[in-house]
Amino acid sequence: MTVRVALIAGPMYDHLYRVFDDAGVDVEIVASGDHPTLNRVVAEMLAQGERIDLLATHAKYTPSQAQWLRPLDDLVDDSALSQLAPVAVELGRFKGDLLCVPRLIDVRVMWVRSDRVMTVPNTWAELVASDVVFGFPGRESGLFGTFFELVSGAGGTLFAADGSPAIESPLAVEAVETLVALARRGPAGLPTWHYDQVDDALLSGAVDAAAAWPGGWGSISRSRFADVLVPHMYPASSNRRVSYSGCHAWAIPTTCGDVSGALELMHLLMSREAQSIDAAGGNMCAHEAALAGVVPVNEIDRRRLEITRRTIEEAMICYPPLAKFPAVEDAGWSAIQRALQGQLSPEDAVRAIQRAAESALTP
Repeated sequence: MTVRVALIAGPMYDHLYRVFDDAGVDVEIVASGDHPTLNRVVAEMLAQGERIDLLATHAKYTPSQAQWLRPLDDLVDDSALSQLAPVAVELGRFKGDLLCVPRLIDVRVMWVRSDRVMTVPNTWAELVASDVVFGFPGRESGLFGTFFELVSGAGGTLFAADGSPAIESPLAVEAVETLVALARRGPAGLPTWHYDQVDDALLSGAVDAAAAWPGGWGSISRSRFADVLVPHMYPASSNRRVSYSGCHAWAIPTTCGDVSGALELMHLLMSREAQSIDAAGGNMCAHEAALAGVVPVNEIDRRRLEITRRTIEEAMICYPPLAKFPAVEDAGWSAIQRALQGQLSPEDAVRAIQRAAESALTP
């Protein structure tokens, strides 16, 4: 039987999918796109009971998809699961159930044009005070994630211990002010950029520095600026250095029509062979042996791996598992984007996020 899959698409992800052909697996791609687009399409399909056998998802989104996902504890082979990074596996749990198995761990590091930037800013305050043109996503999860980094790094929080929104604070206003200041110095189109547009700006020379996910390494290493693009630890805030993080993952929906076929494909994607393909493309795959086997191609690559591993060990921050998180994220980035465009003050943007979060999270 053909396995029907929904896949995240883009330069950081597509290289893995040749494993389907190499393994001779009969796969039909029923949905594909960047993650926000994929989430919307998949939600509509699952709500209508449409068959999806294997779903590409993200640990931060599985709580919102929980009603449509099969618990995997009694389905996935324990020996295969034990080869994956424990921190990544745990991120796939919600209310005690394993709802997804990790594909890769995402953290951001900063890439800087060494021919343009003589003194690399170590903190966000130094970055704002400098003349460095810094690229970052101006929309969707990338923008809200950068806001999350700034607030958390300064010692603040977006959610209280009970999951209620605690967004409205002076630290949150300062975070939006920082983003507005950086966007004002950047290219005019920055408030509309998604992840791929940030990478394009870095590789075309439109910005001096940018945050990038590990999967961006493939394009960076092939670019005309490969010799002068150098990775650095992500900027620190006054309190600590953090990087908005999470895990791309695989899940089996309740609408699956071929559980055995979906499991076979899932185990293939969990294997060292498949995850080595991801690691070769630059991703920090969840399979510990596959990641350990990556051999740096040059000094910049060695530095990239060292900084990314250090970031995973020391600086990962993840959102709390909230079933209605996508609604908060959507309201959050929309308000911050309006601030970047001069349509809202930072104070009004933070107030709007708090009110939207209260509305979304109130039973």
